[in-house]
Amino acid sequence: MPSVVVTGVSTGIGHAITKFLPDKGFRVFGSVRKEADAERLIGEFGSNFKPLIFDVTDEAAIRTAAGEVRAALGGERLAGLVNNAGIAVSGAVLDLPAEEFRRQFEVNVIGPIVATQAFAPLLGTDPSLRGAPGRIVMMSSVAGKFGNPLMAAYSASKHALNGLSDGLRRELMLFGIDVVTIMPGAVKTPIWAKSAEEDISKYAGSPFYPALQKIRALLPKMDASGLPPETIAQHVYDALTSPKPKAHDIVTPGPLQFWVSTKLPPRWIDRIVASRMGLKPNT
Repeated sequence: MPSVVVTGVSTGIGHAITKFLPDKGFRVFGSVRKEADAERLIGEFGSNFKPLIFDVTDEAAIRTAAGEVRAALGGERLAGLVNNAGIAVSGAVLDLPAEEFRRQFEVNVIGPIVATQAFAPLLGTDPSLRGAPGRIVMMSSVAGKFGNPLMAAYSASKHALNGLSDGLRRELMLFGIDVVTIMPGAVKTPIWAKSAEEDISKYAGSPFYPALQKIRALLPKMDASGLPPETIAQHVYDALTSPKPKAHDIVTPGPLQFWVSTKLPPRWIDRIVASRMGLKPNT
């Protein structure tokens, strides 16, 4: 039975992946931060799910988990690593403390780097293990193709993850390990609710506060109109099993709208976004 590691499986896309893959014959090692979530998911998913307790910002815990997976595999290689865990930090660039940018990048960029380094030997860089090389799936976002106002920290982290993934894919050709980047649009997951729950009252004196309030009002609509996480789980399965997976897999509710938004001249997009968000200068 092929085995995969998926980070951030307690809710959302990670939960959907963990539910989907065992039905396709995979064993899933899924990371959670809390023992209570581990127990809940064991009861929900059964014997083909093995919890790993770590936060993606804790390098020592990730390496300990990699050791646990190595022992469980018994000399076999890991079929895949899905770097899924992520957060969304909102706020204007001029208002957000540098620490918030660091938190965004620690989870969305440094976390996948550390996890990839820890599990790479099991995927194929260790020649002593048996089996075909595994694959790495990076869970990015269409935000990595578009600079969203008041979500610039999140967009920047996904731009960084895209660049990281391309460079890594070319490096790991040496070992036959492929890297696939999945870029979903809005998905029905708790990430939007968590972002909407963040306290923005501290920015009440900012000139960006009215636009930030509009973003907050928009987040529930993004959740309601988003893709079901099971759709993304199917794309993860395809990335792990397809003979020739896409290097960049863009999955959006409105593909045409996304295509248009990336092909229009940037200044046109600026004007459209400014009009919608109330970011035009007062004259």
